[in-house]
Amino acid sequence: MSVTAKPTVVVFDIGKVLVNWQPELAWADQFDDLAAIHAFMQRVDFYDRNLRGDNGETFADMAQELADPADQRRLADYVPNYARTVQNAVAGTWEILDDLKSRGVPVHAITNWSAETWPEGLKAHPRLDEVFGTLVISGREGVIKPDRRIFDILCDRANVAPEDCVFIDDSPKNVDGARAAGWDAIHFTGADALRTALEQRGLL
Repeated sequence: MSVTAKPTVVVFDIGKVLVNWQPELAWADQFDDLAAIHAFMQRVDFYDRNLRGDNGETFADMAQELADPADQRRLADYVPNYARTVQNAVAGTWEILDDLKSRGVPVHAITNWSAETWPEGLKAHPRLDEVFGTLVISGREGVIKPDRRIFDILCDRANVAPEDCVFIDDSPKNVDGARAAGWDAIHFTGADALRTALEQRGLL
């Protein structure tokens, strides 16, 4: 692959790039098996509500929309149980991040993440709050990837131009959003491929 642009700044997504996210683990002690957890998640449209949380809504408010009191309680429980869902790091990508920083490459992040679950996630990975020059959390902004505005927020706060940036995300939709905002972007499929893509750009 030939890359004509030469970005100087690397911007990471976090979920499924630096940390694994397994939301079903939030209710591991409330159901007998994984099938029952998945049935609950489907019943309450969890992934749709989670995206709303990423966009600034609270799980307590969304829980009140449910008819069943037990399901209301379980959905509200997602926040205090959140740290369970992000216990594990993605293999290899933290090493890449550290290698970039050791070379003096500015490293930032944009994440679709609820403002109220973010502090819970930091209990599992406190370094997430320390390692990035600029960190944009969608739930705090009320705008989510792939909306161009969230990429513009990062550029404004980090004082960088779109053409300076390469964005790393596991979602093709978000990769396309970054490119539409004038950024270079890499679809994350694993640490080895990411390292190669960054080497091709002269960043590693």
